[in-house]
Amino acid sequence: MQVSDYVAIFLVIFLAIGIHEYAHAKLADMAGDPTPGIYGRVTLNLFKHFDPIGTIMIILTVLSGFGIGWGKPVPMDPRKMRNPKWDHFVAVIGGPASNFIQAMLFAVMFRLTAGQEIPFLSTFLLYGVLINVSLGLFNLLPIGPLDGMWILGTFLPDRTRIKWTQFNLQFGGFLFLGLIILGQTGAFPLFSMILGPAGRAVTRFMLGTEL
Repeated sequence: MQVSDYVAIFLVIFLAIGIHEYAHAKLADMAGDPTPGIYGRVTLNLFKHFDPIGTIMIILTVLSGFGIGWGKPVPMDPRKMRNPKWDHFVAVIGGPASNFIQAMLFAVMFRLTAGQEIPFLSTFLLYGVLINVSLGLFNLLPIGPLDGMWILGTFLPDRTRIKWTQFNLQFGGFLFLGLIILGQTGAFPLFSMILGPAGRAVTRFMLGTEL
């Protein structure tokens, strides 16, 4: 890989993670929850949304074929939202949705500029699709502390949802870390087995071609 490839990857990650977390914060704020604003997260200053470990993780895993990573979690209090259950659902799903929207925009620009002799632009736009699709799908996994855990919980009966949330808050982080370690060592590549085919299918649909 050339230096320009690393620059393109960093720029895309900067946008993908920052806008993902901003979407969480803005939608929670719009629902009446002041918590993200109190912590200074309702801002387009994307540096406010970065988690160093999550950023390093996605840089490393993008180079291995499929990017997994995360930003700094946005604090939210569903009890302060006008409709706690569904406003929280919208605020949570807004993060992955923002990644898929970004991916579609990058894909459109990639198609429109196809054939132009601007290598860095093509690389930047292509990584814009790949990384955003990866992040969007990754965050939909129903494992704490990912967005998918909260999304699935929305549709569970109240008693089950409470137990599900408690379990994930207590043990989800350890399970998540274990799956990452097993995946990177090749012992149990769950993420690549599940997210790889899904990511390729979504990317192929957006770009209209197989990579």
